[in-house]
Amino acid sequence: MSMLAIKSRATYLTEMTPLPPPDMLCFALYSTAHRMQQTYKPLLAPLGLTYPQYLLLSALWSEDARTVGALGRELQLESNTLTPLIKRLESKGLVQRTRDTGDDRQVRVTLTDSGRALQAEAAHIPDCIARETGMAPDDLTRLRDEILALRNRLSST
Repeated sequence: MSMLAIKSRATYLTEMTPLPPPDMLCFALYSTAHRMQQTYKPLLAPLGLTYPQYLLLSALWSEDARTVGALGRELQLESNTLTPLIKRLESKGLVQRTRDTGDDRQVRVTLTDSGRALQAEAAHIPDCIARETGMAPDDLTRLRDEILALRNRLSST
């Protein structure tokens, strides 16, 4: 980073002038998340999935028959976003919703045979994404952990 850029940022802070988006952490995270979703798009299109649908299925592939609440907590989604997502996957025949036998207030989401079979078709995606980043596996793990630590610190404030 050049001395000019550092001085420029310091000036912004002392003069209480807003930073331009390229200098903002929030913009770096936002634009990177957007670019990441765009990178997934051509990989998911042949499977007929959107990025949020892929995340939901990935959660179920790691642990099937989860409650809507548990999925919402893991994916950081509110029920008003999660329910339509589940309904779309249900209409595609990839998941089914049932009332929990122990507590009928709870709805469980379970993979169908088609949803389980899709896991094998999507197995190549994590390696493709890792390759697209151009980063070593240890660096990717470290970056993910730092981002999650930041998210957790922001959640506790």
